[in-house]
Amino acid sequence: MAVEGKAIDALGQFELGTVLGPVGAAVGFTQSNLHMLVAGALIVALMLYGMAPRAMVPGRLQSVAEGAYGFIDDMLLAQVGPEGRRFFPFVFTLFMFVLFGNMLGLFPYAFTYTSHISLTFTLAMVVFVLITVVAISLHGKHFFGYFFPEGAPLWLAPIIIPVEIVSYLSRPVSLSIRLFANMVAGHVMLKVFATFVVMLGALGTVGPVLSIMPLAINVALVGFEVLVAFLQAYVFAILTCIYLHDAVHLH
Repeated sequence: MAVEGKAIDALGQFELGTVLGPVGAAVGFTQSNLHMLVAGALIVALMLYGMAPRAMVPGRLQSVAEGAYGFIDDMLLAQVGPEGRRFFPFVFTLFMFVLFGNMLGLFPYAFTYTSHISLTFTLAMVVFVLITVVAISLHGKHFFGYFFPEGAPLWLAPIIIPVEIVSYLSRPVSLSIRLFANMVAGHVMLKVFATFVVMLGALGTVGPVLSIMPLAINVALVGFEVLVAFLQAYVFAILTCIYLHDAVHLH
């Protein structure tokens, strides 16, 4: 679709640009790096200043901080068991980093760093390496029994083992693509309908009237994206907990 000879560039919002250093450098400090630092600073500020009052009747910031802490603690306890509490700092940091990355991208002129497959795949590989190291350190050579369930007929081994190996190795791929695809799709839709508002609004007398529908859709999409931002952070965290359960209990 084009207006006055210009096509809608819905994917341009995901392009990386150099913030510090020479423009066009192969390796530079991009807006993605900047927003990661901003997210990290906001998370630290939330936990430090939110928990600073330590009030019996918590205020808003303390309620948010305590709610996030309790949410991940309950998730680990439910999915992994008491043994999972040792992984709380990792899962909590992962959840908050993904959540703040998703939420930051909803602000005007902000950048959604979770919309890049390079970042989501890196996070997924960190999870994959962690669960593998945990499983091997806890169970040694018995870890490899994970790929062939105890009690299964031996003649099914040529089928079961390859399927289980492929399933295990596909974890970082599915984990990263799910987050990346949802973030890209949502922001593309927001950009397209926002462009419709501008296009229709420029049509003259009837333009503002016609632009009401795409504007209303965009408002609804923003609310939906807030839900998706939290949901995708939750899915990333709970799948990490499920994988940790497999690594700790080996079943």
